[in-house]
Amino acid sequence: MSPGLKLSAGALLFAAAIGFLAYLGAASSWQYYLSVDEAAADAPHIEGKRIRVSGRVKTGTLAIADDRREATFDLAGELHTIHATCCCTMPDNLAEDIDIVVEGTFQSDGIHGDKVITRCASKYQPMDKTAARAKLLIK
Repeated sequence: MSPGLKLSAGALLFAAAIGFLAYLGAASSWQYYLSVDEAAADAPHIEGKRIRVSGRVKTGTLAIADDRREATFDLAGELHTIHATCCCTMPDNLAEDIDIVVEGTFQSDGIHGDKVITRCASKYQPMDKTAARAKLLIK
């Protein structure tokens, strides 16, 4: 076998190994997040796996530690509720009755999160016409 052919075969094998590892790394993050109802319906299959769950913080369930590094609350969907226990730095705007995404490990007692992302829906809602005109006049 010629040295060029050996080098080509080695490079092809190396590229295949890198491609396979990239596929394995990307496969876990293809779905951005599950809704609370999707996670509750698929609970037996996702238990012990790392997931992201999107839901609304149920009113009356939010408890944040004084140092803002731990919180417990219930995430509500349309039909189901999942308990969340999060050990991480909490966002400043974490409050009841807002949409959030919790990233962590799904267990039989709920999701154990290590990342909480708040979603600000008002930021994406259209402004009324008088407020838009006033904003333009200020500039």
